[in-house]
Amino acid sequence: MWRTAVRFRALSKGRAIFGGTPSQQTFSHGTTGTFDMNASDTTMHVNEVRKKLREIVGISLYWRDHIKAMEERKLLHNLLPKQQADLTPRRIKDSYIEVLLPLGTQPQLRERYLSSNNVVRFGRILEDLDSLGVLVCYTHTKIESVKMSPYTIVTALVDKIDLRKRDISPECDIHFNGYVSWVGKTSMEVKMHMYQLQDAVRHHILEATFVMVARDPESKGPAFINPLVLETPEEEELFKQGELNKGRRIALTTASLLKMAPTAEERNAIHDMFLNTLDSRTVTFESQVLRPDSKWMEDTILKSLHICHPEKRNIFNRIFGGYLMRKAYELAWATAYQFCGSRAFLAAVDDIVFQSPVEIGSLLFLSSQVCYTEKNYIQVRVHSEVSLPCTKEHKTTNIFHFTFYAKENVPLVIPKTYGESMLFLDSRRHFRSVIEDTKDEWENSYPASP
Repeated sequence: MWRTAVRFRALSKGRAIFGGTPSQQTFSHGTTGTFDMNASDTTMHVNEVRKKLREIVGISLYWRDHIKAMEERKLLHNLLPKQQADLTPRRIKDSYIEVLLPLGTQPQLRERYLSSNNVVRFGRILEDLDSLGVLVCYTHTKIESVKMSPYTIVTALVDKIDLRKRDISPECDIHFNGYVSWVGKTSMEVKMHMYQLQDAVRHHILEATFVMVARDPESKGPAFINPLVLETPEEEELFKQGELNKGRRIALTTASLLKMAPTAEERNAIHDMFLNTLDSRTVTFESQVLRPDSKWMEDTILKSLHICHPEKRNIFNRIFGGYLMRKAYELAWATAYQFCGSRAFLAAVDDIVFQSPVEIGSLLFLSSQVCYTEKNYIQVRVHSEVSLPCTKEHKTTNIFHFTFYAKENVPLVIPKTYGESMLFLDSRRHFRSVIEDTKDEWENSYPASP
C-alpha cells in the first residue's frame, strides 16, 4: 500500500522535494519534482518543533500556570468556522515542513537518542514523528489573522510506519519531512519521511502515516479544517490513497473479532493448532503438551507501570502521545528480545489507535505479549490502560501493534484459551497486512546480521 505513495528526491544542500523515489540515492543538484521548497524557510531544528507548538497553542511553559492557560483558550471558540466552506483551501506544499536532527554535527544530542547497542533509539524517533505530525496539521490550519490557534490537534491513529533500515546510525544527521496528504471534514492524514546521509548516499529510513483530528479549543467537539487543493496527478494519487486508507480502516473495524466471528479458515487454523497440542497418550481434550520449538502465549507477557508526571505532558496538559508510543515500543522490544533470546529489529508499526487521553496523575499500565510468530517474525501486542488511584477504575487508552524481525527462525507461539486464540488471529491479520505482501522486497532491503 505504501508503495503507491510518492517519494521525495534530494535537492542540493541535502534537501528533499516531492516526487522522488524510495531507494538510496546520491545527493545531486537536480530540481525535478512537484514542488520546490526553500530550505531556509522550511527547515527547523528538532528542538524548535515543540517550542513552535507551544507558541501556536499559547500553552503555559510551567505546570503551575496550566489552568490559567487553558481558561484563556476557551475564548478562542468564536474563531472556529461554522462550516468547512468558510475556510480557504490549502495546497499540499503549504503544510510541508522539514526538520533536522543533527546527531552528526551536534554530538551533544546523541546521548538522548543513543541505545546500549550504539544505534538510535527508535522510541525517541516516535516522539519526534508525533510532534512533527501535529505541527504539520497546525501549519495546514493556520489562521493568518491570529497568533494563537483555536484548534486542538490530536493524534487519532498511527496508521502505519514502515522501516527500511535495520539500524539508524547515531553518527549522522537525520532529516524528517512531513505534509498533509488527505483531508476530510475534521481529520487529516499526514505523511512523514525520514532520511539519513551516509557516505554521500541518502538512505530512506522510514515512511509514516498518521491520522490527526481537529477539535475545538477545549477538545470537547470536532472542528472543521481547510479543504485540500490538488495540483498534480501525483497529489491526486496521494489523496486517492488517503481515501482508500479510510475505507480500509472502516472495513477492518467492521470485521473486527470483537464484532464478528473468525472466518472458516481462521477457525480451522485454531482447531488444527489445538489438536497438535493434545497428548497422544491420553484420549482427552484437557491434556495439552507443548511441542518442541514452541512457547505458550501466556508465558511471553511482560508488564510495566508508570506514574504520569507533568514532565511528560503535551501542549494540552495531557500525557504526550509520543511518550506513550516510546514506552510501549521499548516494552515490546524487550518482549521480543526475551522471547527469541537475541536482539530483534523493528520492521513495522501498525494501527495504533488513541482511544482516550491520559491525564496527569494517572497510573499507566502497559502489558506486552507475543501473539503471533512466523519464521523470523515476531508480532507483539501492547495493551495500555490507565487508572486514577482515587477511583481505581481502569480504562483502555491504546492498543499497539509492533512487528519485529529476528536473525533466525523463532519459536511458534501457541494460545491456550479462546481469548488468546482471538489475540493470535488478530495479530496474524495485522502481520499479514503490513508484511506479507512485500516480504521478499523488505527482507532484501532489511537483511539480518550474518
